[in-house]
Amino acid sequence: MPTQRPIITLTTDFGLSDHYVAAMKGVICSICPDAAIVDLTHELKPFEVIEAAFTFGEAWRWFPKKTIHVAVVDPGVGSARRPILVEAAGQYFLAPDNGILTSALTTEKVKTREITASQYFLVDVSRTFHGRDVFAPCAAHLATGVRPSSFGKLVIDALRLRLDKPTQTSKRQWSGTILKIDRFGNVITNFRLADFPWLATNPFEFTVGFEKIAVLAGHYEQCAYGDFYAMTGSSGYIEIVLREAHAGRKLGVAAGAPVDLMGWANA
Repeated sequence: MPTQRPIITLTTDFGLSDHYVAAMKGVICSICPDAAIVDLTHELKPFEVIEAAFTFGEAWRWFPKKTIHVAVVDPGVGSARRPILVEAAGQYFLAPDNGILTSALTTEKVKTREITASQYFLVDVSRTFHGRDVFAPCAAHLATGVRPSSFGKLVIDALRLRLDKPTQTSKRQWSGTILKIDRFGNVITNFRLADFPWLATNPFEFTVGFEKIAVLAGHYEQCAYGDFYAMTGSSGYIEIVLREAHAGRKLGVAAGAPVDLMGWANA
């Protein structure tokens, strides 16, 4: 049975019009020519770590064991923020320690290391491009068989964003946040229908921006044009949608903005 090629995925906010992604791939190929490089996305909004953490978290889970993931949305590049290597769910993750790896860090049996072994960096490390000079070469060396323990010592204080669940603020009220607005304009919240199953049968009211949404739709054709609806998306999160229109733009909100829920679970 043939040996599987090492898989390295790339997730960035670099876009595709500049040289940045190509440079990272060139570094990886130079060190590990056998690597299969998979682009998760390079179209994340610049500097938006919350959105990046959600998007990345919804993608990496579908990859096989031993996949190596590089995630670089790094507004703190060149500062004292640490580069880290995380082992979780049988996979490997390299990223700045800014919360982008929250989804991996919240799994069981996680090992996190600060990457300090500079022999695996490029010789000249830029203050502005650690994706090329630190993360890409370290991922490639990992793919060639270098052990995770060789990159640095274990740490226990890696940054985690508070994305998981809304906070209950009173008997009938919860406060959450927007995780992402996708390219269709759907506003993805951190409310999961699995955690609020009564939304399907009891009265509720989401407040997003200046709008209140009180109807749960099963699919887009149930939505009247021009009206906001709540809907369960493919990731299980409640989304605020407009049929064939951009809900996020109409609401004037972005990732990280608050979402409030008032509900009558016992109605």
